[in-house]
Amino acid sequence: MRQRHIFGDVFALESVVAGVVFVVVLAVFGYALSRRRASRRVTASQRAERPRLEAYYVGVLGAFAVFLVAWTAWQNHREHQAADRPPVRVDVTGFQWCWTFAYPRAAERPSVSGTCRGGHLPTLVVPTGRPVRLRLTSRDVIHSLWIPDLRYKMDAFPHHVNTFTFTMDRQGRWLGKCAEFCGERHYEMHFWVRAVSPEKYDRWLHGGGQGAA
Repeated sequence: MRQRHIFGDVFALESVVAGVVFVVVLAVFGYALSRRRASRRVTASQRAERPRLEAYYVGVLGAFAVFLVAWTAWQNHREHQAADRPPVRVDVTGFQWCWTFAYPRAAERPSVSGTCRGGHLPTLVVPTGRPVRLRLTSRDVIHSLWIPDLRYKMDAFPHHVNTFTFTMDRQGRWLGKCAEFCGERHYEMHFWVRAVSPEKYDRWLHGGGQGAA
């Protein structure tokens, strides 16, 4: 999945930056300790300010901050580029304690739900190679749609709609969960995401959304 690779690139770069900063701070701290131990007569500086040193410090931090913000914004733009064709729309509703997936633009207007108990999990069926736009909301409290293997997570709020668009590049099935504590059965609030070929997806729609595609 393309978005998963983009997330990996951003996470790797930010991890490297964080590691470099940690090593630099650790080195400076170690240097200060070594000087303190080398000479017991070292006294603290009486200067209240060091404008040049502080300017370098602020400049380096500012450059890192600007770079990270710009890089992340660019990657976010890559992840949510405008689709070449109208995306498949799926209305996702979280409720205590399961999910409903509705396809309002399909002629048959299928809707899939479940109880999330005893293995009765709803399946979000999407086609490969086509953009899919999820519109998330909640019927009661705050939930959060999370697909760990695809590295996607977005909150679902009552009386509000959040959206994101993605494209599956291969067929498969992945387990999704609720990532926001929402009550006593939060731990059972799972669902499946199944990506199928466009032909199988169309047949599934024409069948009224019955079965697991």
